[in-house]
Amino acid sequence: MLISATEPIEETMTEVVEASAFIPESLRFWVVIAAGLLLAAVVTAVLSFIFIRVFRRSEVMREDIAATRLPFFGALSSVMVKSALLVMHRDQQHYEFWQFIWLVLLVMFLTWFLIRLTKTVEGFMLDRLEKRFGQGRKLAKVQTQIGLLRRVVAAILIVIAIAAILLTIEQVRALGAGILASAGLLSVVVGLAIQTPLANVFAGMQVAFTDAIRVGDIIVVEDERGTVEEITLSYVVVLLLNGRRMILPSTYFTTTPFENWSRRSTEISGTIVLELKWNAPVDYLRQRTGELLEASDLWDGRTNSLVVTDAVGGLQTVTIFLSARNPGDLWDLSTMVREKLLQELVQDYPDSLPDPRMLPEVN
Repeated sequence: MLISATEPIEETMTEVVEASAFIPESLRFWVVIAAGLLLAAVVTAVLSFIFIRVFRRSEVMREDIAATRLPFFGALSSVMVKSALLVMHRDQQHYEFWQFIWLVLLVMFLTWFLIRLTKTVEGFMLDRLEKRFGQGRKLAKVQTQIGLLRRVVAAILIVIAIAAILLTIEQVRALGAGILASAGLLSVVVGLAIQTPLANVFAGMQVAFTDAIRVGDIIVVEDERGTVEEITLSYVVVLLLNGRRMILPSTYFTTTPFENWSRRSTEISGTIVLELKWNAPVDYLRQRTGELLEASDLWDGRTNSLVVTDAVGGLQTVTIFLSARNPGDLWDLSTMVREKLLQELVQDYPDSLPDPRMLPEVN
């Protein structure tokens, strides 16, 4: 198939060689190569310009298309050089060696181009879906699954490229044919599948397509809260609150319980706990909490409750229940309400605050 696809280029190269008969023989090959590279550059520039104009309204698409220029130019140039070698130096010494070198380069550039093309297709699909669904849960789900599929396709392309290069070597080709024909191939594949690396790959696909977590989900792992930043074939990157990144194998999310605070929606509820004396102004705190919540844009209006949940050893436990649109807003809202209430208690009701000696010891 590759040979038949390059036949028009070989015919063009033959015509170029015939047209360059007036050039000294010592320079003819390099002139033909230069002409081929120039043609490759022109084709690359024209196609790039056309596609960028088509997708001029999408900055992401323009950047992805621009990123495909170099691998496309490299693949086209490799075909040009191979064709020039075939037409002009077929009977020369070391011809087979240089043909093999340029074949390797062609496969490498072509694989690189196809990988970049899958990235471009991913960007195009996500751009269309974002316009349709907006920045929501559906987009996060599709983004996770498409991103994982792109990585699977890239891995397959790399394996095919390596196999294509190896199978051009006669000794390796014979060995590969023997392995593929043997009945032991299935047992080898099964044996590899149970190993940790492939187990992580399968776990990564399971995590993405069962919708257990998505890019952008807020989760709690290893007693740390963070946001899912990236899901790959073998590991998941979690961005923690303090800016650190925790990298966990995909099998962690299929074998270990974890919290997903945004599994169905980002809305979340929380509590504020205050230890106060029995003479604390509970009614005032209840009224003041409502005023603080209603005055804040962080509160989503769902939960607003203050109750006494315990009374032991001269202290009462005042628990405030509140809610927000997402965990980040809940954190900011909780700290704001706690700070305001404590400031007012210190200023207006200092006798209601517990003596440090009354607080339970922390082991």
